[in-house]
Amino acid sequence: MLMLLATLICVAQDNNRFDPKRFEAELEQYIVTNAGLSPDEASRFFPIYREMRRKQRALFSEDKFFHHVNSDSDKDCAEAIRKHDANDIEMKEIIQEYHNKFMKALPASKVYKIIVAEDKFHRQSFKRAAKRDKK
Repeated sequence: MLMLLATLICVAQDNNRFDPKRFEAELEQYIVTNAGLSPDEASRFFPIYREMRRKQRALFSEDKFFHHVNSDSDKDCAEAIRKHDANDIEMKEIIQEYHNKFMKALPASKVYKIIVAEDKFHRQSFKRAAKRDKK
């Protein structure tokens, strides 16, 4: 009985852990469904999309260093602010570059639906995470 209870607890805890591969798969499926992508369109779009996400993740990982800034040092804070601003600008440039690449592979109307679907998926994910955190 104890073994069964321990197993159930482990499984329940695993369900609350963030799984990046599962998240990406759910995001891609959501985009396909909500943007109405055909299999051909999806096969042209997702390699470019994954390339963009890799570049974005690299910038996100650079932002982790902001958690370790000495907030009592104006010099360190100013440097962190400048680096953060530069990363924000670079992120927008990456997004713009890839939106243009998407529009070469797909009609602009599909790209627009993809952008809306991605945004909606992320908002829903944050809401679900917030509900889990309250429990």
